[in-house]
Amino acid sequence: MIDVGKKVPALKGETGDGSTLALSSLKGQWVVVYFYPKDSTPGCTTEAQDFRDLYPQFTARGAQVIGVSRDSVRSHGNFATKQSLPFPLIADTDETWCNAFDVIREKVLYGKRHMGVVRSTFLIDPTGKLAMEWRGVKVPGHALNVLEAIPAE
Repeated sequence: MIDVGKKVPALKGETGDGSTLALSSLKGQWVVVYFYPKDSTPGCTTEAQDFRDLYPQFTARGAQVIGVSRDSVRSHGNFATKQSLPFPLIADTDETWCNAFDVIREKVLYGKRHMGVVRSTFLIDPTGKLAMEWRGVKVPGHALNVLEAIPAE
């Protein structure tokens, strides 16, 4: 698990358009990495739309937004296209990103136990250190809270 104030590992991942994104390529910018359970589900769609709608304000503050889930590249491509998402979605099918940020927990859905992604967001500063974290996120107002945590330039 990465602690606030510590360097974030040099993670890479395949995005919904089939390209590879390396966190190290974003050094010098604020980076918002938000983890969500599943493409095209109600809460995850609303969260993606909220980050999408605020995206111009994130970029105005020198920030990049990255969404991460365990869905496939194809699923991410379809989801990003359908929702007109201007930021990349990492297909973390091998759970490298999820494990690095420690966001997989046992969950109960309809009485059945399973391991799932806990909705969480991490803010990485321009030097590559973890600046803030939000775990167990509730979607309403969350994207705005993240935006407000980034200093205006």
